Amino acid sequence: METASTSPQYQMIVAGWLLAASALLGAGVMALVNWHSMPLIVENERLDLLRSLNAVIPERAYDNDILSDTRKVVAHELLGSTEPSTVFRARKAGAPAAAALTVVAPNGYTGPIVILVGVSYDGRITGVRVVKHRETPGLGDGIEAHRSHWIEGFKGKSLVNPQAAGWKVKRDGGEFDQLTGATITPRAVVGAVHKALQYFEQNRRELFLPVESHAVKDEQ
Repeated sequence: METASTSPQYQMIVAGWLLAASALLGAGVMALVNWHSMPLIVENERLDLLRSLNAVIPERAYDNDILSDTRKVVAHELLGSTEPSTVFRARKAGAPAAAALTVVAPNGYTGPIVILVGVSYDGRITGVRVVKHRETPGLGDGIEAHRSHWIEGFKGKSLVNPQAAGWKVKRDGGEFDQLTGATITPRAVVGAVHKALQYFEQNRRELFLPVESHAVKDEQ
């Protein structure tokens, strides 16, 4: 004899409630794990960013908290993005020492290339690192520091070393090597780094002023 507790409809309802309870429990466990791991994730991201910054500005060159001493700027023509770009400011004993500019080369072979450019206060490059790109593996990805030494060639360069005509790859008559089998990618990076130097030269003093409540927009 079939009872209410053994009817197919009742068993379907029970199964549905059990499934919902399991899903709710699983979601709760995941939320709890994420909540506990979030501080670790944030700290790892902070350390990754600090390592990138120290790759373009030597740690010995500053004594301030470079991660918090920042400002937002908008300079599409020279920094390559219509969105606010972060400038990390390095100081030594309170005096401006260097800045790390976030630059976008929009004309990479397969898309935009995001670059971190370190510039000393006197206008010399202290380091360059590519932080995001989609260039062809085995060719364009030679711009990455762990794949080749090409990116190190910018160190010590400035707007006068070389002069403007030299800020091109050798195939275009400039002083910078291209990568074997790839010209478009290094051409884009060289151009973006040169524009970053121009931006820094034009805005050097303003970049180290106290941060205002809105992004600084460069209309030069």
